[in-house]
Amino acid sequence: MNNAECIKGELISKCLALVEQRIANAQQAMNAAQQSANEEGKSSAGDKYETGRSMAQIERDKAAQQLNEAIILKNSLTKIRINSLADQVSLGSLVITDKNHFFIAISMGEIDAYGRDYFVVAPATPIGQLLMRLKVGNQFAFAKQIQTIKEIL
Repeated sequence: MNNAECIKGELISKCLALVEQRIANAQQAMNAAQQSANEEGKSSAGDKYETGRSMAQIERDKAAQQLNEAIILKNSLTKIRINSLADQVSLGSLVITDKNHFFIAISMGEIDAYGRDYFVVAPATPIGQLLMRLKVGNQFAFAKQIQTIKEIL
């Protein structure tokens, strides 16, 4: 395994760990909301019972949506091939510029791998859209800063 594959593997592992945590948090929130709805008892106020159950259902639905989004992220990560190389930026590329290092995968922000910070971005994000299909030597402007692509790994 070469250096780029090691870095990509490390970044994917760290992203997967963060996504797994999101999945666990969403499942826990769903369970808590369901338990809250189940414990909501009839009261003499009448509508209070239905309001409490409705609020718990809304919270459960919100957690279910977060769970679904995290599962989609996890599935996206599993599609990335760490040994793929391309002459232009694509999903799974490590993009080295004169100012930053990017990993095109999912939106996870800044992650350290082997002592270097990488911005892990999805192709659909504004910076991801700028980078997609660029080649070594191309320049792009983002956040009032011009960067030149030095390497695509």
